[in-house]
Amino acid sequence: MPPAHALAARLQALLRPGDTIWWGQAMAEPLTLTRALVEHRHAIARGGRLRIFASYGASDTLLPGHADVFDFGGCIAGGTHRRLAAAGVFDIYPGHYSQVPGFIRAGVLAADVALVQVSPPDEHGRHSLGLIQEYLPAVLEKARVVIGEVNPDIPWTQGDAYLKAGDFALLVDAEHAPLDAERADPGPVEQAIARHIASRIQDGATLQVGIGKIPEAVLSLLHDRRDLGLHSGAAGDGIVPLAEAGVLTNARKGRDAGVNVTGILMGTDVLRRWAHRNPALALRGTEYTHDPEVLASLNQLVAINGAIEVDLTGQVNAEVAGGAYVGGVGGAVDFLRGAARSRGGLPIVVLPATARGATRIVAQLSGPVSTPRSDAGLIVTEHGVADLRGQPLSRRVQRMIDIAAPEHRAELERQAHALLRRCGAAFV
Repeated sequence: MPPAHALAARLQALLRPGDTIWWGQAMAEPLTLTRALVEHRHAIARGGRLRIFASYGASDTLLPGHADVFDFGGCIAGGTHRRLAAAGVFDIYPGHYSQVPGFIRAGVLAADVALVQVSPPDEHGRHSLGLIQEYLPAVLEKARVVIGEVNPDIPWTQGDAYLKAGDFALLVDAEHAPLDAERADPGPVEQAIARHIASRIQDGATLQVGIGKIPEAVLSLLHDRRDLGLHSGAAGDGIVPLAEAGVLTNARKGRDAGVNVTGILMGTDVLRRWAHRNPALALRGTEYTHDPEVLASLNQLVAINGAIEVDLTGQVNAEVAGGAYVGGVGGAVDFLRGAARSRGGLPIVVLPATARGATRIVAQLSGPVSTPRSDAGLIVTEHGVADLRGQPLSRRVQRMIDIAAPEHRAELERQAHALLRRCGAAFV
């Protein structure tokens, strides 16, 4: 690995003012490269500015003060990148995640430079992207410059894109261990929500679960199921015990028989060790993991996505909380629509009924509509399940009130009368 000043000089020689730079989100961030970029940003930018497309953050690399050189943007102001949004220096792309690769290839989203974290090469000299595919195959097709860091702790995984030594303008050794996802044990609320969901998951279902307390709690309740499959945008440590127990066989998924499919691994060394050279795992690009026809072809797709708040008619806000941008449109609508079209599928939105004592089942959203009510399926809180599929407004409202926290139901009923009058419906 060259000294820090030498690496900075190489980056300065390769990057141009005005470039848009991409790297893998979350655990896939190439820390040696991103930290060098930030530390020496003034010299590298040479008096100009650089744009960084950054989605979910898991590191402390990017800070609001770095907007002195960088323009930040992304689909999701998640994780540590919430502080960029809170400071007003993060430009949101409020689109569906499935659209991102197409926008890159069409040049709607510029992609000049790719910074990638890769595994050591296999016997054919191929470096794997290890923890991620997602939008990176499209970025690699368009980028003028590809810069990589080889991390010995990154697993070699099957994917859509591999790189050989000649594909890199610069290839260095990693100075940092991969990032680990934070783990937190689910509490009583998350466990209650998980029980409601798990009771509806049948043998042979295909799971899209993401990461976090609720998905992990759901996975922990499925050890008595048979022939489950995985097709997900992201996957965490919770899939490993199910796979090792012979539950995640992918035998009845409808496609990719025997193979777990995801776009990114967001876990710890437990997940990385299991993933290394595992023929039962394939990381795929967003144009596959989120494709509506692919999702519709899956057997009993159970799509589980979180929300900040849901209104009484089924509209979902997954972006803004308390006036601060903390999420994104992401892939929720892609998966909810896919699950709705899947034979026996379940489009599920989950959220605790309250946050700091305030109801999250509301008469009117405090933020944007991330998922329209026309795509509403099953809304789940710790108090139950509101199945909104095929229901008129009046029944939706009552079912949503029934899963709100008991102390807020009377006020929601009062607000519901005025809401339904505006909609030309009756509250029965």
